[in-house]
Amino acid sequence: MSAHPVEPAERDPAERGVVHPVREARAPVLDGDPQVEELVAAQRHESADGAARQRGEAVDLRVVELGVPALSQHVTGERVPVLREHRGERTHGAGFLDGQDVLRDVVVRHRSEQVRCLHAPERSRGPRAGGGAREHDEGPRPASLLVRGLRGGAPDRIRTYDLLLRRQTLYPLSYGRAVTGTDALTGARCGTATRLPARPAPSDTNRLRGDGEPADRMAPVTPTELSDALRAALAAAVADGTLALPADALPDTVHVERPRQREHGDWATNVALQLAKKARTTPRALAEDLAARLVATPGVAKVDVAGPGFLNITLDAAAAGELARTIVEEGTAYGRGEAEAGTRINLEFVSANPTGPVHIGGVRWAAVGDSLARILQASGAEVTREYYFNDHGVQIDRFARSLLAKARGQAAPEDGYGGQYIEDIANAVIADAVAAGDTDPRELPDADAQEVFRARGVERMFGEIKQALHEFGVDFDVYFHEDALHESGAVDRAIARLREAGHVFEQDGATWLRTTEFGDDKDRVVIKSDGDAAYIAGDIAYYLDKRERGFDDVIIMLGADHHGYVGRMMAVCAAFGDTPGKNLQILIGQMVNLVKDGEPVRMSKRAGTIITLEDLVDVVGVDAGRYALVRSSSDTNIDLDLDLLARATNENPVFYVQYAHARTAAVDRNAAEHGVTRDAFDPALLTHETESALLGVLTEFPRVVAQAAELREPHRVARYLEQLAGAYHSWYAATRVTPLGDEEVTDLHRTRLWLNDATRQVLANGLGLLGVSAPERM
Repeated sequence: MSAHPVEPAERDPAERGVVHPVREARAPVLDGDPQVEELVAAQRHESADGAARQRGEAVDLRVVELGVPALSQHVTGERVPVLREHRGERTHGAGFLDGQDVLRDVVVRHRSEQVRCLHAPERSRGPRAGGGAREHDEGPRPASLLVRGLRGGAPDRIRTYDLLLRRQTLYPLSYGRAVTGTDALTGARCGTATRLPARPAPSDTNRLRGDGEPADRMAPVTPTELSDALRAALAAAVADGTLALPADALPDTVHVERPRQREHGDWATNVALQLAKKARTTPRALAEDLAARLVATPGVAKVDVAGPGFLNITLDAAAAGELARTIVEEGTAYGRGEAEAGTRINLEFVSANPTGPVHIGGVRWAAVGDSLARILQASGAEVTREYYFNDHGVQIDRFARSLLAKARGQAAPEDGYGGQYIEDIANAVIADAVAAGDTDPRELPDADAQEVFRARGVERMFGEIKQALHEFGVDFDVYFHEDALHESGAVDRAIARLREAGHVFEQDGATWLRTTEFGDDKDRVVIKSDGDAAYIAGDIAYYLDKRERGFDDVIIMLGADHHGYVGRMMAVCAAFGDTPGKNLQILIGQMVNLVKDGEPVRMSKRAGTIITLEDLVDVVGVDAGRYALVRSSSDTNIDLDLDLLARATNENPVFYVQYAHARTAAVDRNAAEHGVTRDAFDPALLTHETESALLGVLTEFPRVVAQAAELREPHRVARYLEQLAGAYHSWYAATRVTPLGDEEVTDLHRTRLWLNDATRQVLANGLGLLGVSAPERM
């Protein structure tokens, strides 16, 4: 059966052969809106016969009804409805798709208003007879994109795609704004003739309307979108035989990065060098082919081939600058993602024994752990912060004996704890007991007195720990008592479950877990020959308890002296049938060294010369303390220069970043005084080299946050903020947001105010992820 007959039409050459490369699609949440009923994609037919495309007066459009699952399925060869467009009017017929059918344009509509249109070629029809401007011919006419299948339990998260259909493959093409559950997407449906409004004139694109509302805009081009566009270009080269590689040999992600020299463009990639040998071609030949395909991407001004095969990509100033408006409009949501959506994570950190104040090593985990929790939440995860309260073991007994000895004026036990805090806690226990009408614990028999000091001392010490952490900006959702595992029978149940699985055996009067079957260096005793549970028994029960509470991923942060713990716990994870490294993740932190006046500050918890959380905060403050502890990878030793962190200079990294935010706020205040507002925006004006550099850093923020979450490395956010602060300070020194002297306020000033505020927003968002304040004044 042949396609529906098409009346000959003379086609504008600008309308032929335009194929938009792939760009990332955003995932709108539609929440089952009953008004959202179907997905209709209209496409312009591009037959293999070039002459046929240029005859006659009618244009043939294919209308493909695609349910959500069909987005990734082949549709070539299927019979589909056909729209025929003749002088702006549309009729319907039927036909078949072939490998040359190309989806040209799609418009997402909100009720009756157009909210996005791709950038197909435009041409003016000239002035109307009798005066006035004619509407612009939109080139390949857009049709409506709707979503189908939300009724009846279909997924509630759907990507809004523009699609490129070629060689039986559907690719994502571009994206529009995020769609919320309050949006009703309506428009042309199969069987309904609809005329769509013309697109705005080029002079209006990317600007604000006179009433302050945004006009139709060019979407900002991000590194992710460029990566997807390159991936699509490679796929197209494979599909048409230009690139001699199987499709599954292509990388999932094409890495792009900022060139070191600004004259080399905005972004660069060496993907041609990576793939050329496998494809039996030269890197430069492959790069030239990719450049020709990539240059058609909306927002890409040019693509140069450099050296043996590097691609240097330069963005259109408007496409790059549009990011400023996007950031301001998204506000605190900019940088957040959904990579961890649907994942329940239990994050255990600090978990210091209640035998003394939190020492500097625990403080590092407080800063890193809380920052990681914030970053994981920003990536869509449901995170529970948990503190494991070790109130079951010999350390608690030593602590109680130390308190009792201090209260009675005796020397501390040889294996006990010393320091001023022991005396303070002992005195507080006595005062609490007497105030409650109880006997002075010093007068009780040793066993009874020790129990009083144990119970009241641990409660008092742990209260101080919680208060100190709270003042440091760290609060926990769950405080889990180790005693509860033993008292509830959780330890026995966990061992019984492993025994049922065949992983437990008896030997030498003890109960063992066969961890060597899962990569441990030796089997582990879980119940000692005297009947007491080994330390690992509590850890086994605790891990199982977390999993039974419904957590998908269990993350535990431990100190440098716990390396030997990793292998045995991963074996425990595997023995329960879970996946080590996924269901259980263990992060090991390294030592923190404090330096003051050029000399190391020594610390020893038992000797009493302890450096505590309060000590650090007293010297440098909460912000500097948190930032300094989180800005280095947790698996490296760090030296904190207390003198440097107390200085208000650019050498102090937290001051450098916070001052950048305070400076953006000062620019805002100064702009208001000079009448500079955000009632106009023309991103094409942001052409200064420092603006390009600043926008390039701003666009990286979502990717940095996603990487920090994926790799469990919050320091990436801190280092990014320092880079952003540097780019902003350079921009501030080179440009002006407010006019000089009697100069008039121009759209350039107004647009730069958007860029200033975008930077302010990203700095605040990033500092918030680290639990550090974003001051308005410094």
